[in-house]
Amino acid sequence: MLDLAFPFTGRWLTQNSPADRVPSHGTTRFASSHAIDFVPVDAEGRGARFSLASLLRPEPPEHFVGFGRPVLAPADGTVVSVHDAEPDHAAHRGFPSVGYALTQSRRADRGWQHLAGNHVLIRIDGAVVALCHLQRGSTRVHVGAQVHVGEEVGRCGNSGNSTEPHLHLQAIDRPDPDRADAVPFTLRGRLPRNRGIVVA
Repeated sequence: MLDLAFPFTGRWLTQNSPADRVPSHGTTRFASSHAIDFVPVDAEGRGARFSLASLLRPEPPEHFVGFGRPVLAPADGTVVSVHDAEPDHAAHRGFPSVGYALTQSRRADRGWQHLAGNHVLIRIDGAVVALCHLQRGSTRVHVGAQVHVGEEVGRCGNSGNSTEPHLHLQAIDRPDPDRADAVPFTLRGRLPRNRGIVVA
């Protein structure tokens, strides 16, 4: 079993955890069976204050406490792919999230990169770990770079298939998510459950 460090510090809310169900994201597509999401939150467990405006219209990602938080290498490894050109789009909560969800299949049909947005892939112990939805222009590594656990590789963003700034983490058996199989993993020997707060 691949065991990783948490790829962040601070308070993060767990979502879509394989500790609660597999496939964790409701599909086996793009080797996402054991993927997990983490949303940066404040001391009250919120990504951002929810208001009437949140209910009615998309919000700038800068309004969220986690936008721009450092994303760290979860183990020592070698960078095998970096993508850093996708814009950070508006966040969607309330009614706007319904319309956004209806367009998800369109993004999926365009391939994994359109779901992942900006990302870094790191080869670790025979697997490849993907850190996704990074902030545009934030990556600090290049293909071939050796990274060490805890090293900053980018920043939390809202690129790709993302309703609010968060980090999508998954492990796969090869650096081609369109053809890979999922690799199960733990984080410091366990997997947090949905709605749990991780303090790292």
